[in-house]
Order: sequence, then structure tokens, then C-alpha cells
Amino acid sequence: MSDVPVVGLEDVTQVYVTDREATLAIDRFSLTVQTGEFVSLVGPSGCGKTTILSMIAGLLLPSSGQVHVLGRAVQGPTPVVGYMLQQDYLFPWRTILENAMIGLELTGQKDETSRAYTLHLLEEMGLQHTANMYPHQLSGGMRQRVALVRTLATKPDILLLDEPFSALDYQTKLQLEDLVAFTMKQHKKTAILVTHDLSEAVAISDRVIVLESHPGRLRKEFQIPDAIRNAEPFYAREQEGFNALFHEVWKELETTERRTT
Repeated sequence: MSDVPVVGLEDVTQVYVTDREATLAIDRFSLTVQTGEFVSLVGPSGCGKTTILSMIAGLLLPSSGQVHVLGRAVQGPTPVVGYMLQQDYLFPWRTILENAMIGLELTGQKDETSRAYTLHLLEEMGLQHTANMYPHQLSGGMRQRVALVRTLATKPDILLLDEPFSALDYQTKLQLEDLVAFTMKQHKKTAILVTHDLSEAVAISDRVIVLESHPGRLRKEFQIPDAIRNAEPFYAREQEGFNALFHEVWKELETTERRTT
């Protein structure tokens, strides 16, 4: 891994202001993520996890502090950052291939080369037979794989994943965890995942960051041991030390939630 962080947040503070009040959402939060790392953010509702992703994506500028991506200060959205959400947001009137190429259209990269690359990604995800189908013909898990292809098609360096598996049934969720982890390593991508599922965070990540809320602050960071980190997420749950680490993270989160309430 390079010593230069792909993502850097330095003493970031975010205040939301309305006509009636000002709310401190994030307070002096710092984080660095290196090339190829998979980092998960966990914490109680309202701790600012999605706000942090939005700042990295350039959708929201911090009230104070600095956000850097690839060494440059973030001033707005950039094609080097891909964002995958809980909902797939596929357009029902467009074919799967057309949906997967929307990002390429919006960034002016749509051509025969990018079309061929998108078809290659669909094949990697086991979706080669769906290119001319429509979203209503696919299962929820398949639609999320299309959303992942759409995110990867523009070749971003960093992927932001905001609870992309939470609406899926448990079996499909486990399958997609393995697929995403494999795909990130194969394409040498850096990923930041927001999740409420602590088991998922421990199984899929290199590091787990626990936040506390009101305002959102860094509470504790967990480095995932190699034996767990190097296993596929499904089998990571069977590794020695997984349950102990899960309970450590759970204890930190439980303490945070007790303080919040």
C-alpha cells in the first residue's frame, strides 16, 4: 500500500443549519484510507456515517476541516469516486445494459470501448444474459449487482457503499458480500462501507471504525486480523477470533448507544 492516503479527512466538522437551530452532526473527525483498503463505518443512527460518505463524494462540503481524495481537496463530485446506495435506482424503461451505462453517459465516456467493458463487468457478475432485459425481470440481488456494475463502469478509484445489502434477504446478502469483496480486490479498488450489520463489517473489512453520535465522533478503530481479513466474508465468520472481535465491536457500539439514550 502507498503511504499517501487515497482518502483523507482532517478535523472535519459538519454543522446543519435551519431557520430554528444549528445542529453539530460531525465533530473534528479524522480518517485516512490507503490504496486498496476496505474500511467500514459503524455506529448508532444519527452518528453521521452517510454525511461522511457525502463529504468524500463531494456532495457536501464540510463546515470546517479538510477532505482530500487522491491528494486533492474535494470541491465537488468527481468521477474518481463511485457511490453505491441501498436502493438500486434502475430506470424501469431502460435495459440492464443501458442502466449500467448511465454513469458513462453522464460523464461523456460512452463509446464502444466503455460499452465492451460494461458487458465484461456484467459477465463478471454472472449477468451476461440480462443485458437486453429490464429491471422488473430481475431479482433484488441481481438488480444490486447491476448497480455495482454501473458504479464500476466509470472506473472510479474509490467506491463508497452506503448499506448496499440491507434490503436483501440473508442468503443473497451473504452472496453479494463475497462478490463485492472479490471484485474490490480483483479491480484493486479502495472501498468505504457504511453498515449497521457488525458481522458484515468485521467479515468484509480491513478496518472497522466505530463512531459515537450527537455529534458524530471517532470512538474506536479495530484492525481486522489477517486470518479473518484474507478469508472470503462467508468463511471469515468461521475463523478463530471472529466471535471475540465481533463482541468487542458490539460492546463499543452498545456503550455508545447507551450514552446516546
